[in-house]
Amino acid sequence: MQDSSSVYFGSCGGCREAVHSSDGACRAMGQVFHSKCFTCSSCRKTLTGETFYTISGKIYCEDDFLYSGVHPKLEKCWSCGLFISDEVLQACGATFHLSCFRCVMCGQSLEDQPFSVDAQNKKVYCVSDYHRIKAPRCASCKMPILPTEGSTDCIRVVSLNTSFHVECFGSEVDLI
Repeated sequence: MQDSSSVYFGSCGGCREAVHSSDGACRAMGQVFHSKCFTCSSCRKTLTGETFYTISGKIYCEDDFLYSGVHPKLEKCWSCGLFISDEVLQACGATFHLSCFRCVMCGQSLEDQPFSVDAQNKKVYCVSDYHRIKAPRCASCKMPILPTEGSTDCIRVVSLNTSFHVECFGSEVDLI
């Protein structure tokens, strides 16, 4: 028999019996549960106050959801190696957490940003770092040969496997 000062919350989403304030209760997924009834469908761990996931109406603790095969195959982040349980960013044939998709040089987030990759498709760079590190260097002035501002194309002169800025090529010839 319930204490007369106990408040009725509704029927338990687990056992369907009445839930009163004196029972120890929790709310989740728009329902009320006895604390003892709000458990993982796999391991029966009590989930009141814990992170939980639902699939097809069943409730799972984080460990069972992520590691026991309950959840459809989760992707692993190529950068950090951890499972991705929220939004997945796919680039260069790999998957990333949004927060892990960063330039390997400066650490800038590359989400929704243009980026470049190295020849092995393993390292991701912001465009400015990629140009700074990977751009061919002019044999005359030793500066990188980069696209002009606002452009994605650059012009270089290659002579005898040596690269030059267009404007530096003539001066190099004059030095010979």
